[in-house]
Amino acid sequence: MTFNEIAYNILNLVRAGRSNHDEMISLDQIKFNILHYRAMFIRRDYARNGKITRHLEQDLHCLDLVQVDSSRCCSGFQTGCVVAKTIMPIPRTVRFNFKEAITFVGAVDGLTTIQLIEPYMAKLASYAKYTGKNKKAFMIEDYMYILNPDNIGKINVRGIFEDPRHLAAYDCTDGLCYNDDSTFPIPADMLQAITAGLVQGELQLLLGTLNDLGADRVQEVGNTAQSQPQTRQE
Repeated sequence: MTFNEIAYNILNLVRAGRSNHDEMISLDQIKFNILHYRAMFIRRDYARNGKITRHLEQDLHCLDLVQVDSSRCCSGFQTGCVVAKTIMPIPRTVRFNFKEAITFVGAVDGLTTIQLIEPYMAKLASYAKYTGKNKKAFMIEDYMYILNPDNIGKINVRGIFEDPRHLAAYDCTDGLCYNDDSTFPIPADMLQAITAGLVQGELQLLLGTLNDLGADRVQEVGNTAQSQPQTRQE
């Protein structure tokens, strides 16, 4: 299912199939809550099972790299250590325990892996006896860096991202990598749990406080008697 289809389905369930627009619940509000529940369920599922289903994974395809000095100074100070850095930031991933929710970093063939390490390990990794000259990847802020880049110009990155819509900024061979009419990265069983949680939870509470009791397309708060003006007694 697409993101639009999921959001419309939940809105239709909240309306109980009625084709009216009297409730003040927007699709954007529903989509925000879907993303919130999705991230929470993915984190819980990984903590319980330690496995990532491919139906959650998204592909950034080919990311361009530029060679830069490893210095973090804004003044132009150079360290002499050259690393490769992604030109575009990596979208924020779902939060896992003790690791990034990045499932693959490697060559553009999607098969040759580049080891993903913590930034503090990058300096020591160069002194490893057998693997010191191997390419290694690490994240600083939202950018990915490649140690021992040689002449590499592009990498492939896949992961589980908090907001799949952020991939709309990445160009793919057949257009944008994502839009709200693309297949939404979520398995059916998790979608059912999200739908139940929203319909029975947040959206139900919202409907209980914002209803069109007079069927006049005007929102009232509380009951009808409280919302009507009181007659002044002489």
